Amino acid sequence: MAFFRGLDPAEVMRRFSRGEDSGDESDFDGLDDKSYEFVNETGGGDGGGHVGVFQAGEWCVAIEPAGWMVTLHEVLTELSLGCEVVAVTRHDYAAEHSFEYAIDGTIVTGYRLRHPYDRYGSDPDRLNGFMRELGMGLGQPEGEAAWDAAWDDNHGTAVPRGFALAAKVTGVPFTPDLLGRSMLVGRIVRG
Repeated sequence: MAFFRGLDPAEVMRRFSRGEDSGDESDFDGLDDKSYEFVNETGGGDGGGHVGVFQAGEWCVAIEPAGWMVTLHEVLTELSLGCEVVAVTRHDYAAEHSFEYAIDGTIVTGYRLRHPYDRYGSDPDRLNGFMRELGMGLGQPEGEAAWDAAWDDNHGTAVPRGFALAAKVTGVPFTPDLLGRSMLVGRIVRG
């Protein structure tokens, strides 16, 4: 899921499709059906192939079922040109859950959700105040007991904290009613 400030839903859709698709009006079930069909056709290695986009206050929300494109650095820097993007990926197999915050083509802050103490970007500490409010340990663990404690603290809470951090930055909480909104749905075109 990604949040875009400074673009409307049609422009967000055009960025994901590299100008080839402005999207069609649908709902989350329609998006989910298209993604499921794409995953079945491709074996899942290319994500869900589709994205749904809608307006939520001053941010556009982009939902990419079974996908992770927006948190790939080379894709995120391109998608964020001329705007601000906050992205959270929950990845259920092989890869890591992640958080990315980019402004105008630059990754400002990013981290793997289970490792909030290992941040990167042009200003990796920019969101530290919000992260502390959410109870994230920001100091590098030292010693086996500290590593074990950090793992115990982050393993089950990493994804909810990542979405809570996105809500702190955007003011848009990820709640079930978001999935009930009408959205533009279109293809993701990889470069």
